[in-house]
Amino acid sequence: MLADVGLARLLPTSEQDTCAGFQQMQPLSSLPILILNVHNRCNCRCVMCDIWKREENVEMKVTSLEAHRESMKRLGVKHVVLSGGEPLLHQDLHALCVFFRELGIRLTLLTTGLLLQKRAKDVASLFDEVIVSIDGPEEVHDSIRRVKTAFQVIRSGILAVREYSPKMPIHGRSTVQKANHYLLRRTTQAAQQLQLTSISFLAADLTSEAFNRPLVWPGEKQSEIALTDIEVVALEDEVEQLIREYDDDIRRKYIVETPDKLRRIPRHFREHLGQATPESPMCNAPWVSAVVEVDGSVRPCFFHRSVGNLNDSTLEGIINGKAAMQFRQTLSVPDNPTCQRCVCSLNYRAS
Repeated sequence: MLADVGLARLLPTSEQDTCAGFQQMQPLSSLPILILNVHNRCNCRCVMCDIWKREENVEMKVTSLEAHRESMKRLGVKHVVLSGGEPLLHQDLHALCVFFRELGIRLTLLTTGLLLQKRAKDVASLFDEVIVSIDGPEEVHDSIRRVKTAFQVIRSGILAVREYSPKMPIHGRSTVQKANHYLLRRTTQAAQQLQLTSISFLAADLTSEAFNRPLVWPGEKQSEIALTDIEVVALEDEVEQLIREYDDDIRRKYIVETPDKLRRIPRHFREHLGQATPESPMCNAPWVSAVVEVDGSVRPCFFHRSVGNLNDSTLEGIINGKAAMQFRQTLSVPDNPTCQRCVCSLNYRAS
């Protein structure tokens, strides 16, 4: 699930940041981060995602972004993340990236990694960093992605990109779920074998309508991804062993999450089982970022509903429109049920 790769390792954060002081009904003068779902299809068939089930083949048009160039300048957009679906399926990726390069915007690619080798030259020249989905050691990753030899294809792609750009940061992100909950240490080892720059972990999303889910998954579907009581205990043990085996210095350099954030992963599954009270992560995403769907819909984050559409207004007009300002004014992150179930938060502080 590319969207689940998330933003935790992309952006400066602080454990002390909160959303306090953001509740006033006022426009935003700055929107440093944009996440764009530029292609609606994917080349994996992951069990924890429904994006690959889409039948139509739609991508974001570069020409449609031109109307929002001045909005991006006025809002001070600094960082654009290309997601999907699979961004490397976009037929005019070069023009898309050049549009943002002309604005001096930093570009991150979120990818399954299956097309890295084929598009290595473009990736190396167009992006500042890459984040690749990695769901376990080779046999587990291939099984979860339901693509034969996917792990080896990723390995070849990473090597190909680094032939053009030896210092290109290529990070890994792993979505923790039933099929790999006991393999965090082996996943970390697999990331090191792939020569990834770092590895990050997050819990699978079980209850939202994001990622091409027209309705929340029914209980039987959730149970394919969620953990049982026994599996949560196994995950808690795996997290503690991961923390012990990677000392503070190594973990800070390679594993993105702090021990406390790693421990939130099994807690998420305990919350789903009704064994813990849902607890929102610290997040200021709606005040510093927006997610743009391939059809132009603009969301405050992956999980909250659209506040406008780029086909009807400028980006600035949407971000500072009545619907968006009312949403921000009334949103209490600690108390909001959607925020309490969030697995992919953003806590941004300008560096």
